[in-house]
Amino acid sequence: MGQTIASARPNTGQTEFAILGAISVCHLLNDTLQTLLPALYPLFRSGLALNFVQLGLLTLAFQVTGSLLQPFVGRFTDRHPQPYSLPVGMTFTMAGILVLARAGSYPPLLLGAALIGVGSSIFHPESSRLARIASGGRFGLAQSVFQVGGNLGQSLAPLVVAFFILPHGRSSLAWIAALALLGIVLLTGLGRWYQASGQARPRGIRGLHAESPLPLPIVRRALAVLIALIFSKFFYLASITNFYIFYLMEHFDLTTASAQICLFAFLAAVATGTLVGGPLGDRIGRKYVIWGSILGVLPFTLVLPYVGLGTTIALSILIGLILSSAFSAILVYGTELMPGRVGAISGLFFGLAFGIAGLGAAVLGAVADWTSIEFVYRLCAFLPAIGLLAILLPDIGREGRALRRA
Repeated sequence: MGQTIASARPNTGQTEFAILGAISVCHLLNDTLQTLLPALYPLFRSGLALNFVQLGLLTLAFQVTGSLLQPFVGRFTDRHPQPYSLPVGMTFTMAGILVLARAGSYPPLLLGAALIGVGSSIFHPESSRLARIASGGRFGLAQSVFQVGGNLGQSLAPLVVAFFILPHGRSSLAWIAALALLGIVLLTGLGRWYQASGQARPRGIRGLHAESPLPLPIVRRALAVLIALIFSKFFYLASITNFYIFYLMEHFDLTTASAQICLFAFLAAVATGTLVGGPLGDRIGRKYVIWGSILGVLPFTLVLPYVGLGTTIALSILIGLILSSAFSAILVYGTELMPGRVGAISGLFFGLAFGIAGLGAAVLGAVADWTSIEFVYRLCAFLPAIGLLAILLPDIGREGRALRRA
């Protein structure tokens, strides 16, 4: 497979679907492994007598290492692309999984979570750049194909826990770490293709200063709006990915395995929505996808805490489908605001996504301990209303053309 990737024709101006497919598979492997962490929370809670605050802090340890490092990794690789950093990132992830498999107390769990975060911080900015190089100009499509791999990986993690780890115990995580070895092999092949593409040369500072289509104050305002929208999206998603299993178990008396399958259904919907969002943004404009995605889930989030089991599952699937279509559009929109800084924007936005999700897990874990899981969902239901801020985003294509004519 590595030889096939390395021998693919680079930098042709055409969409390299083989490369996009390979990096999407690697994203699937990376995110399957990193999403095992919250999927394992019921085992950690029962086996080590952890409370919700401690579980939230585990997510925070993972997300903080990812969120703090990713912008710096992205900024550095804008100037000095590192094709072979990708397998290095997967190696950190594998080490984190092995630590989780053997941890007998809380501090090693924190270390394992942090190692997985370091792996993700190295993987995401450079792999996002690789997807853009292989896009052939279809940037939204390329980001969706890349990101759908990650979302599919996130959806598979609960099934891995339900059907493999729960029956065989937490030590079986050591076998799951073999997935990282497959990722290392694939990413080494992708690194060869990346280097052969001609896009891995050092660029220096001048190469980063491509002209934005909009004045700097408008760019800053738009970036502030995008950050607020990322906060809305990922803080709400933290309530689902970290506490949905407990909500279903406590509110509807589901078994752990049944709740894991319901979480899989939600995460599979997230993967589907991600695949739609990028190409739709290429066609109708990314601003409108961002607007409709975040604000569009508000009616469903407001109703979710007050309905029965069947409707809860159905609404969670709708929320996943609609809300997930935003991130590809946000990422490509951000790179259009600041041309030449793909790594910095990817690192910033992925880092914010990680950090906000980690902060959300810690804060919402504390709120759940003080009140209840039901209250958490009633409180978070209003977060998508922040999507109203999308009205402040400029139309990059139209305003940019007008400014250039002037």
